[in-house]
Amino acid sequence: MRKRLPHVIAGAAAIVIALGPAHASNLVEVQTGDVERFYRLYDAAKGMPTASALQHDYIDSGSDGVRQFVPNRIVSGASLAKVIAQNRAVYDQARSCMGVLPTVSSKLQIAFQRLARLDPQATFPPVTILIGRNNSGGTTGKSGVLIGLEVACRSSWLQGDLSERLFHLVAHEYGHVEQSSALDDENAPTTVLRQSLIEGVAELVGELISGQVSNVHLQKWTQGHAGTIDARFLADADKIDISDWLYNGVGTPDHPGDLGYWEGYRIAKAFYRKAKNKRGALRTLLDLRDPTTILAESGWKPGQDI
Repeated sequence: MRKRLPHVIAGAAAIVIALGPAHASNLVEVQTGDVERFYRLYDAAKGMPTASALQHDYIDSGSDGVRQFVPNRIVSGASLAKVIAQNRAVYDQARSCMGVLPTVSSKLQIAFQRLARLDPQATFPPVTILIGRNNSGGTTGKSGVLIGLEVACRSSWLQGDLSERLFHLVAHEYGHVEQSSALDDENAPTTVLRQSLIEGVAELVGELISGQVSNVHLQKWTQGHAGTIDARFLADADKIDISDWLYNGVGTPDHPGDLGYWEGYRIAKAFYRKAKNKRGALRTLLDLRDPTTILAESGWKPGQDI
């Protein structure tokens, strides 16, 4: 995932994005063939595809991205079939979201140009749009950025405009692509601070290249409560149990979830703003060798408005 991938020729099921004259050798392919394959099965089965058909004709016959989405997400054709049967409206809605992809791709062209200028070490793997088990809107894998369209399509708490939502979501995931491969080790010990910075740095990169973070709702839902939330975060910063701060669901405006994204982003932004050498600061954030030092040198304090 961290290595520059070979060029891919675009076909009917892909949109290729060139990075401009200065980076013409870097092509980003936005792959949509898995979604098209899914809906052929979905329509043929009148919205009730069998476990066998999903396993053999969607997962096994799909892209590398689909198969990388299987562990902990799609799981199997049987698991996917069960979720589809329980959430027909979600999968019906996701089909209509395909129409915004050309707009998203146009916006991404500019974002990738910005990324290339900000970080000379940046790599540009493909983006695979696929259909999952209604449990993941975006992640990264060996084949690049993976976007679960059905989740992104229903995530109305993010940007209201769907093209903006997908645009900023991909930009966030590209922040993860550029991070040190050492951070990919899920078995490495982590803390609330470290994991929040992993997500927060991706939010910062997304903002730098697309103009806005992906989890924009957290900026609204935390208004008037920043000092209290920040103090609680600092008290938990060294804890190994991250479940109060990350990957605990979107929550509600009164009780928002995933607040580690917001905390990590604000610390990372404070560090980046303070640095005179922006490229060096960005690389320090992406490598994230010493989260505690980054927090200390950022100058960030509880309740600080960035």
